[in-house]
Amino acid sequence: MSPVERQAIEWECARLIALYANLNDAHRWEDVVALYHPDGMMTRPTAPEAEIRGHEAILAAFRARPPRTTRHFCSNVVIDVEDAEHARGESAILLFTGSGAPLVGSFHDRFVATERGWRFLERRGSLTFQP
Repeated sequence: MSPVERQAIEWECARLIALYANLNDAHRWEDVVALYHPDGMMTRPTAPEAEIRGHEAILAAFRARPPRTTRHFCSNVVIDVEDAEHARGESAILLFTGSGAPLVGSFHDRFVATERGWRFLERRGSLTFQP
């Protein structure tokens, strides 16, 4: 793999992280779910042991969330390319809501190349500081 190909994968995966945050804040649940592989899995930072797997379950989890205003900030994004179809990533997250203290945590991601582009295969959230 050339350095340019590696950089392109890193960029695509980092873009997924930012797009996920923006779509989440806009409550565009169907678009958030489309960022996952059909067999993708997520855990929320507030419930890191509760795996939610597959498009239908992920969409249901987002729709079940009570309405709230949020703003996610992602930083310290590091993507490690494993091969032309697999990558891993880590990022820090800061979440502000309309009420309560900000939440600080991280995501550990696994990415996979699909015919629709790079997608989350796994997105595991955790909190660094408990509320």
